[in-house]
Parts: sequence; structure tokens; C-alpha cells
Amino acid sequence: MATTAELFEEPFVADEYIERLVWRTPGGGSRGGPEAFDPKRLLEEFVNHIQELQIMDERIQRKVEKLEQQCQKEAKEFAKKVQELQKSNQIKEAADIIQKLHLIAQELPFDRFSEVKSKIASKYHDLECQLIQEFTSAQRRGEISRMREVAAVLLHFKGYSHCVDVYIKQCQEGAYLRNDIFEDAAILCQRVNKQVGDIFSNPETVLAKLIQNVFEIKLQSFVKDQLEECRKSDAEQYLKNLYDLYTRTTNLSSKLMEFNLGTDKQTFLSKLIKSIFISYLENYIEVETGYLKSRSAMILQRYYDSKNHQKRSIGTGGIQDLKERIRQRTNLPLGPSIDTHGETFLSQEVVVNLLQETKQAFERCHRLSDPSDLPRNAFRIFTILVEFLCIEHIDYALETGLAGIPSSDSKNANLYFLDVVHQANTIFHLFDKQFNDHLMPLISSSPKLSECLQKKKEIIEQMEMKLDTGIDRTLNCMIGQMKHILAAEQKKTDFKPEDENNVLIQYTNACVKVCAYVRKQVEKIKNSMDGKNVDTVLMELGVRFHRLIYEHLQQYSYSCMGGMLAICDVAEYRKCAKDFKIPLVLQLFDTLHALCNLLVVAPDNLKQVCSGEQLANLDKNILHSFVQLRADYRSARLARHFS
Repeated sequence: MATTAELFEEPFVADEYIERLVWRTPGGGSRGGPEAFDPKRLLEEFVNHIQELQIMDERIQRKVEKLEQQCQKEAKEFAKKVQELQKSNQIKEAADIIQKLHLIAQELPFDRFSEVKSKIASKYHDLECQLIQEFTSAQRRGEISRMREVAAVLLHFKGYSHCVDVYIKQCQEGAYLRNDIFEDAAILCQRVNKQVGDIFSNPETVLAKLIQNVFEIKLQSFVKDQLEECRKSDAEQYLKNLYDLYTRTTNLSSKLMEFNLGTDKQTFLSKLIKSIFISYLENYIEVETGYLKSRSAMILQRYYDSKNHQKRSIGTGGIQDLKERIRQRTNLPLGPSIDTHGETFLSQEVVVNLLQETKQAFERCHRLSDPSDLPRNAFRIFTILVEFLCIEHIDYALETGLAGIPSSDSKNANLYFLDVVHQANTIFHLFDKQFNDHLMPLISSSPKLSECLQKKKEIIEQMEMKLDTGIDRTLNCMIGQMKHILAAEQKKTDFKPEDENNVLIQYTNACVKVCAYVRKQVEKIKNSMDGKNVDTVLMELGVRFHRLIYEHLQQYSYSCMGGMLAICDVAEYRKCAKDFKIPLVLQLFDTLHALCNLLVVAPDNLKQVCSGEQLANLDKNILHSFVQLRADYRSARLARHFS
């Protein structure tokens, strides 16, 4: 067939075509040559060629028919498209005409042209409905260009806003399929923002209307469903939901700020948020403070119940205040001491729970309060924290601890008030941290700052006063315990032995026990306090410890060997005083040690010792009082040397 096809040359002449075929066929030539003319062979070639031409004709015919069908189909589609375009233009033309007629009809008097006006209005309405229907269909087909055309025509019709409503409604179909309505809304607005400019001449207005629709219908309904069901039955869940929903709504608003929504989009979005939450935010702080009070009271009550403890009322005013002032100044036991069995009634777990609840309240307050109400609302939350943490828990424990401190003459007293001090200090550090971290940012630029600082200062001063009182009375009890040890263990014969020649030079048993007790209390004080408070309390204890030993030594008469024992005891007390690491305390015991030398020094050397570096500045009466303790003091020789 390829050979046959080559015989078809333009222009085609049948005689020449046959001539070329004969010439190409072996034995078909008429002019001699290598092969003689062969009519049979030529006939056979003609027959075969005719069959090939018939096959070619059939194939070409089928191809022609197929092309004709395709051409007819394309012609119909083209005709349809042309018809649609013509129709579209006629719609556009009709819209322009009816729009102008409608405007003109507005000026015609109704009594003379009522029928005409009615027909124009009817046609106007019908055409408007057709355009909106066409827009709706084009949106469902996703034909952006057709939507743009129809929207442009409708722009001058009253139903243009309805066209926008249809667009907003249909673009939300199937948009909320996830579990997160806020994420769905953000994705929807992002998608529409990319599309709306290709359809409408005022895209920012359409997008703003979509966002308004989303907020006022979809989000408002969702928020209501989430909050109303727990508003009256579960305050905790209600506050958590309100905080979460408001946060997610404001986060969505922040995402939408990147879009063009007109001039003042910040105000626009703020109003939308307010319209959703206004009924919940108006009384938010009442719900917050009411819940915080009940929750805090429950945390405390659960703790005291776990201790099987019934809180006693702490009296205030009048007689109670008078008793407290007398007790602070005199340390007299006014009323029976309470045996708390070593319980401090302070719990770090309780404190952490109270602070956690308050922290969450501060966070919600920051998010949900109107900026003008924020400092005042934060202050209300702070006062609740003060009430339950500082007064109902810490102050109650301090009062109970004070009542549990035994009198100074009690034996084997359990001086656990230092444990109260330690725990109270730890708790107050946590309280102070929350004050700085969570309250201060909310009130720092408002008049409430000074009010909060003043309230905090008052609380600190009240607690410090009670801590000082308790520590003072505890130190007195410590000294009282030492007195009991000395009274029980120190014997008169310790410093005036019957056999002067048979005494081993060492400290007495009373000294050993007192030093052991003192070292234990020093360690406890260091563990119970921090900073300068440690040195302050240790200094006070050291001074009282020195006074006790000084007065204790004044009770005895000393032989020479007894004086040596006293010196050994004071040396041990001085070693104990070194643990205080307070220079004044060590200096006092150094001086006391020097004074004890007056008990043993030879009479001829008394004046020299008294004028020494450590004793030269002391009052002579003090020096004399120690010399008088010597068993040989009344001898004329000693009195002469000391005068």
C-alpha cells in the first residue's frame, strides 16, 4: 500500500497513474529490456492493485465519517456556546434596560401608571431572581468567571446583598467537618479571602460579612452550647470553658487581622467578640471569686479533716489583745497551753493547691476582665488568697503554735515552734513569688499597686510579730531547759571537792549535758531559718546562754581545784559558743573565761590579772563579785591584795 500511495501525486491524472503502475510492474514494459512483455503478470498486478485500492477506500471512508461526526459534535457545542453567550449578553442587556425602567418608574405617578409600574416591578423582581439563581448555580459548579459576571450585573439591583448572602451560605457548606470549629473557621476565611476578590467588586465588605456571619451564628451558638450546660451546675468547668473559648476566639480574631476587612478591623473584630461573650463577662468576677472562696475553703477543710483537727476560734480584740500584749512582754502563761503533739498545722501541699487555684484565677482574670476593671478584679482575687492562705492557714498555725509553746519552767518541753517558723518562711516565699510573678503585672500601672503592697506589708508585719514572739518564748524555754539540766546535774561539791588532791581536771557532767543540748538547738535554728534571721536568733540565744552560765557560776564557792574545774567548764562552753559563729557571743565567753581565772590565780597576782587586756575595761564590781566566790576570799591577805 505504501508503494501504491506513492503513485498518488498531485495533480492526479488516471492515465498517468496507470502508466506509472505499468512501468513499475516487472514484465509490463513495451520496449524490450531484460524482461519481455508479460500480459498475465500485468493483469495479476492490476487485480491485486484494485483490491488494495478498495481496502484503502474503505479505511479512508471510515476516517472521513469519524471526522465528520466529530466536526458535527464540535459544531453543535460551539453553536450552543455561542447561543449561551448571546443569551448571557441578552440577560445583561435586559438587566440594564429593566434597571433603567425601574428607576424611571419611581418618578411616575401611581394613579396614572400603576399598571406599568406593576409590570416593571414584576419584571425587575423576576430578572433579579433569575440572576440570583444563575449565581447560585455557577457557585455550585465552581465557575468563578460566571459568578463574577452575574455579581457585576446584580451590583445595581436591590438583591445584590441577597447574592452576597447566598455566596456566604454556600461557601460554608461542608466547611465544619473537623472537631475544632475555630480551626475550621480560620481555614474557611483563608479560602474565601483568596477567592472573593475574583468575584466581587467589594471583596473586603463580603469577607467582613462572612466573618460576621461566622461569629454571630456559628461561634455564638457553639459558645452558648458549651457554657450554658455548666453555668449553674459546675462553676469550675464553666470558668475553664469560658477561658478556653474566649482565648480561642481571640486567637482566631488575631489570625483574621491579616485580611483586608475595611478601615478599622480591630474595632470590628472586638465588637464581634464582645457580642458573643458580653453576657458571660459582665458577671465573670463574681463567679470567679465565689468559686475561689468555696474551693479554697474546701482545700483547707479537707486538710484539717485529714488531721482530725477541729479548728478553734482565735479570739481578737479587747481582753484577747490585752492578754497577748502582756504575754509578749512578760512571757506569762495566760491560759492553758495547748498540746499539739508536735503538729505544725502547716502543709506545703495545701499551700501549693491554694496558690495553683489562685494562679489560674489570675490568668483568667487577665484574659477575661475589661482592661479598666483588671486591677480591681485582680485585687479581689489577692484578698481571697490573703484570707485563706495567710490568715486561715499560716496565721492560724502561728496562733496555734504560740499557744503550744510551754512555759519557760516546763521540763522536757517539745519546742516545735521552730518547725512552724521554718515551714511558715518556706510558704511565705512561695506567696511572695506569686505576688511578684502573677499579681504585679496586672496592677503595676494602677492605683491598686500601692494598696496591694500595703496589704502585703501589713500581713508580713503581723506574721513577723508573731514569729518574733514565738521565737522569743522558745528561746526562753531553751534557757529554762538548760536551767533544769544545771539544777539536776551540777553539785556543790563539783567546785569544792572534799579531796583536793584526788580530782581529775575535766569538765563537769552538767557542762557536758548543757553543751550537748545547746549544740542541738543551734543546729535546729540554722535549719529553721535563713539569711540574717539565723544570726539574729543565734545572737539572742548566745547572749541568754552566756547570762545563764554567768549567773549559774555566781551561785557557788570555789576551792582552788574547784576553780580549775570551773575554768574547764567555761572553756567547754566557749567551744560550744564557737558553733554560733557570732563574734559577740564568743567574746562574752572569752571574757567569762578570763573572769574564772580570778578563782584560781595567786593572791599576789590578782591586780595584774584584773588589769589584763580582757578584764581591764570591766566594772570593778563584776571583778569583785568573782573574787568573792573564792573559798579563801575572807582571808585578810586576799582582801588586801584585791583592794
